[in-house]
Amino acid sequence: MRKSPKVAVCLLSSHPLVLAEWERLLASPGFELKAWRLESAPIPGVEKLPLPHAEVFVLDAHAPRQMTEMLVAEIQEHHPRARQIVVAEKLSEPYAFPLLRLGAKALLSYAESHAKLAQVVKVVAAGGFWVPRDLLSRFVESNLTSMRGRYGPPSPASLSPRERQVLDAVLENLANKEIADRLHISERTVKFHVSRVLGKFSVRRRSDLILHCYQDRSPGL
Repeated sequence: MRKSPKVAVCLLSSHPLVLAEWERLLASPGFELKAWRLESAPIPGVEKLPLPHAEVFVLDAHAPRQMTEMLVAEIQEHHPRARQIVVAEKLSEPYAFPLLRLGAKALLSYAESHAKLAQVVKVVAAGGFWVPRDLLSRFVESNLTSMRGRYGPPSPASLSPRERQVLDAVLENLANKEIADRLHISERTVKFHVSRVLGKFSVRRRSDLILHCYQDRSPGL
């Protein structure tokens, strides 16, 4: 009988004890594990992280929220076919929704991970999702509400000051490098903010964003 290929799993955490525990929980012949210790560095350090190839990434969300979001976006950009599992202390809407929009396929609390991590990795590797049912329902409803109101842009309060700067530059049809030079940030950071803005406007492409804003732009944006 032919054996099923192993699932390549990359474990990401800044804590060696967390990595060791995850390796123990995933000690299965069906998994090929790669433990990768993240440095406790400022957010720009995420941009240069040389991540290995894997089918599933398990990410410890102990770091500040923005750093976690940037790491999820970084993995999504360089490993678009990989699937991501984020393990966090709490799964509140403000924390979880951006991660789902950026590409995370599973959200798991630390408490649940002890009993369910191996099961979640198998489900996600097979193309499934693992998100608490009530949280997923609220996420879907949030997206439906956004789609119903997509012909009106989000309020200024829903965009951060940096996101508003990036949006203004996109509306001038500037390239990422030009935006980076103007705002004195890296191109990778620009891509992250553009991705966030696209998600908030419920569009996938910059051209759609530009058309959308010029059709219905409010004076306060």
